Amino acid sequence: MSSDPSEQNRWRPVRQLLDAMDADIARLYAERGISGVRPRFVAPLIRLGRRGGMTIRQLAESLEVTHSAMSQTVAALQRDGLVSTSAGADARTREVVLTDRGREILPFLEAEWRATEAVVAELDAEIPYALSQVVLDLRAALARRSFHDRIADRIADS
Repeated sequence: MSSDPSEQNRWRPVRQLLDAMDADIARLYAERGISGVRPRFVAPLIRLGRRGGMTIRQLAESLEVTHSAMSQTVAALQRDGLVSTSAGADARTREVVLTDRGREILPFLEAEWRATEAVVAELDAEIPYALSQVVLDLRAALARRSFHDRIADRIADS
């Protein structure tokens, strides 16, 4: 047995599965000639398309991600010509809106989102223990005792 602890990685298969699924979605975009769009961009683009201009903070809160993560996403969306920003209500905020290109691809992105959700539901029904149930069960277990506390206790014991 190796002493390298990184050789054991229970999360790797989960990350690889999610990466492969995202790659398949990205391949759909490429097949439709939609460049510069990554799967992580879709929720913010749809949200802006449905709700109109929002500040980075509003967008982050509505999608339950950090302000920092959304700021990075908005910067990438700007570089790819999918959104633009302008001064918000005060000097500290920027309002994010879809560009013409962002609005143009929105119908396909919404169709892909709905299709992806349907396929995930189909997969959940196809396997003996639904992934959505795994997530609920893990959340319940972590509500009883946090991931942080579990790890901290293991470190303290070693």
